[in-house]
Amino acid sequence: MKTNPHIPIATYRLQLNREFTFAQATAIVPYLSALGISHCYISPCLKARSGSTHGYDIVDHNSLNPEIGSPADFDRFVAVLHEQGMGLILDIVPNHMGVMGNDNAWWLDVLENGESSPFASFFDIDWHPIKAELHGKVLIPVLHDHYGVVLESGELKLVFREDHGEFDVSYRDHRFPVDPREYPRILQRCSEKLATTLGENHLDLLELQSLNTAFGHLPPRYEINAERIAERNRDKEIHKRRLAELCARCPEINDCISGTVDSINGVPTDSASFEELHELIKAQTFRLANWRVAADDINYRRFFDSNDLAGLCMENETVFEATHRFILNLMAEGKVDGLRIDHPDGLYNPRQYLERLKSSIEAATNNFGNQPHYVVIEKILSGRERLSAEWPVCGTTGYDFANLVNGVFVDSSSVMRLERIYRNFIKDEIEIDDLAYRCRKLIMRVALASELNVLATRLTRIGLSKRRTCDFTLNSLRDALMEVAASFPVYRTYVSSSGVSNDDVRYIRNAVALAKWRSPAADTSIFDFVGQVLLTSIAEGQDPAYQNAVTTFAMKFQQFSGPVMAKGLEDTAFYRYNRLVSLNEVGSDLRRFGTTPAEFHLANQERLRDWPHTMLTTGTHDSKHSEDVRARINVLSEISGPWRLRVREWKRFNRSCKLLVNHKPAPSPNDEYLLYQTLVGAWPSESGKGTDGWKAFCERMESYILKAIREAKQNTSWINRNTEYESAVSSFVRKLLDRDTQNPFLQDFVPFQRHVARVGLWNSLAQTLLKLTCPGVPDIYQGNESWDFSLVDPDNRRPVDYGRRQLMLRSILESGNTPSQSIAPSLLETPEDGRIKLYLTWKALGLRRQLSDLFQNGEYLPLTVEGAKAAHILAFARKSETTNVLVVVPRLLGGLLNDIDLPPLGPQVWEDTEVIFPCPGCSEKYQNVLTGQVLDMQKTESSAKLAASKLLQEFPVALLLGVTS
Repeated sequence: MKTNPHIPIATYRLQLNREFTFAQATAIVPYLSALGISHCYISPCLKARSGSTHGYDIVDHNSLNPEIGSPADFDRFVAVLHEQGMGLILDIVPNHMGVMGNDNAWWLDVLENGESSPFASFFDIDWHPIKAELHGKVLIPVLHDHYGVVLESGELKLVFREDHGEFDVSYRDHRFPVDPREYPRILQRCSEKLATTLGENHLDLLELQSLNTAFGHLPPRYEINAERIAERNRDKEIHKRRLAELCARCPEINDCISGTVDSINGVPTDSASFEELHELIKAQTFRLANWRVAADDINYRRFFDSNDLAGLCMENETVFEATHRFILNLMAEGKVDGLRIDHPDGLYNPRQYLERLKSSIEAATNNFGNQPHYVVIEKILSGRERLSAEWPVCGTTGYDFANLVNGVFVDSSSVMRLERIYRNFIKDEIEIDDLAYRCRKLIMRVALASELNVLATRLTRIGLSKRRTCDFTLNSLRDALMEVAASFPVYRTYVSSSGVSNDDVRYIRNAVALAKWRSPAADTSIFDFVGQVLLTSIAEGQDPAYQNAVTTFAMKFQQFSGPVMAKGLEDTAFYRYNRLVSLNEVGSDLRRFGTTPAEFHLANQERLRDWPHTMLTTGTHDSKHSEDVRARINVLSEISGPWRLRVREWKRFNRSCKLLVNHKPAPSPNDEYLLYQTLVGAWPSESGKGTDGWKAFCERMESYILKAIREAKQNTSWINRNTEYESAVSSFVRKLLDRDTQNPFLQDFVPFQRHVARVGLWNSLAQTLLKLTCPGVPDIYQGNESWDFSLVDPDNRRPVDYGRRQLMLRSILESGNTPSQSIAPSLLETPEDGRIKLYLTWKALGLRRQLSDLFQNGEYLPLTVEGAKAAHILAFARKSETTNVLVVVPRLLGGLLNDIDLPPLGPQVWEDTEVIFPCPGCSEKYQNVLTGQVLDMQKTESSAKLAASKLLQEFPVALLLGVTS
């Protein structure tokens, strides 16, 4: 089968920001090429909010982020990539834009002109919400206190920008343009004053009066007639220019306007002096409010509950063209080779968007063949959910693989033991499904209540339009929607006017049935109504208006259920359920404890069949724990006995370190249990234990635990900070990590952690090799080619020490490293230094590059393992018509090695264990790519075998290439 040149061999994720720019990315391209990377895969690089550390708050889709670099810097980056034979994949953000501040021209235009703005249809704004006060307005929840308090403190100020002939209301870093039709409120006062100083017939005064009349006769901002909108937007700019020119030539008018503005702004000691400013603000498109008001009253769709990220109407083709023009030009110029689509589940119609994107890329690149450009989507698959085969993409960004491969190193048999240890420690019992349900309901109450209200109102209108459903009240429908959303088994469905898939029918029916079962309501027929609307079956045979209302509601609900799941599960439940926190990652199923080899093989075979080029990742910018942190914590599942004893002792040691908050010791047992696991996973290597390194580690742990407890929303939260509890937790962390006193905790913890960390190294090497050889495109998150013990963002966005990594790779390349003189054994002498993981990555990627057709299209063959330690080996083969590769990795080494810190090598560990290969198809000999060792296959009539003690004789994992006779 022919290799698609657009499919990467391997990608490398870089997080760009003002601390790591195009120039710095350019500098490491030769290193990445030498490592074996084919494509750089960069975070969003379009113009974002000033100081953005992630780039997802884009304010201009048609220019690069100047903080990351200039167009020339970008072109140089691309040129160096091409010089190294590499490509570029961009992360793009179609769902939302950064708003507030003063830098999003589209949003500012909407605030100035309301529904008459040419960009009003770009944003998903409800111009007619439940509250009559907000009709024709946009709620802007940015104030630090109640509106009246902020107003009378003088923090809201009217500003005249004479160079532009414009008036704004300013608040801190925010700018809110005044509706030009309201300028006469200000200019009229100036006209009256200037009549006595300039004279009634002064030409400049007459010009001011003319402008005053002209502004007042602009079409209103709620105008929806196209011609009138065009008239408003044309004339207001003409009038502004006239005003700016007038102020430039007549200082008296400029000074008078400035004085009037000062008068309107009021005096903090006189609350009555703010009345005029208040009336002016009331007359605007924007309704300024305290940030807490957002949860109940916000009337624009947000990215989850982020007020400064406003949802875009990407179903509108005009919006698509305006937001993708620049990206498509970069692809047309050959500068960009692929795209990563952020949060497609937020879109009104993801399939429509992806089809439109595909056709646009084909047109831009003149590529209409059977080798499409590489496009992957950030789709979180829940449980047994599968990506729709109808979507024109190469796959997902790999959360599903990350959870699958992580589970291989979790001992499934220990689930009840770990559950008992956890339950006994926290003195509570947590039922997973109930926890997820309660957390989703909590999010709908405290963060997404406004979105729920909007849906309930829409559903009420649908109900009122038919006599069989007109008795369902707004409150009862709101409650029913909350129950159904809290019971949803997936992030969202994909119902549209094109129909409903069988999977979506099943998901919706399951959610409705569960909601009905949980409901205490006497009349549960309301859930049947909700289900029929979500499935759109209720609209069959009805008039077009009713069909449209039902379909629109179903599609709007789908944009709501995703944020409920994400905020309720990932950002709440995952911080409350701490049985084994290495399993609490984006896309994971808390009910699933580990992955068996059979499950792993089956998933790989399905991926090769359905999505052979999907991305494989083990770490992302959204990971709660890096791959190496998880690899350590997973070990606890294998040593539940020692773990139980240790945490019991640590709890006793540290009892005196707690403080009483509301008559209870702080931190809570649950937060304490989370902290111990986090310390086991993130503990620094020897190089990080110097004075500066230790101080940085302690600060990181304190920052992490504070974020975790706020996300859990039990003892404190982002919205309602319990500073006393947070202070107690910070104090507890500092006392635990105090090396300057006799600390029984550290004396006991360090030896235990050292053993776990050593086993975690072997876990991580095995996980790395699996990622680099399984069906799919492997992705490496920045810095993870060597050991990286980062936690959730912003910790995982810390600067990467590329200088050290380049030196390590150079030393490996200069070592000779020939089959007859491998450096692999020497790397085992100091595995903690990270060279061993870098070496494995380099060798495996080199083989992928050499055999790209095999890894893109080759068969995947699970291999049988027999013998005393068979449960501790996972093996498979990748096979093409011309060659084959064998992959053998150890697993569950914590129990196998006991307290031995030596590598899992040789017959003392593996005894009689053998890996069995089906014949024909295998080679006579295999060479270990990692060690140079050549092994002879022991053949029988129907199969062949290799001893695990030989496969894993010199290195903890094996990658073997069939040798042609």
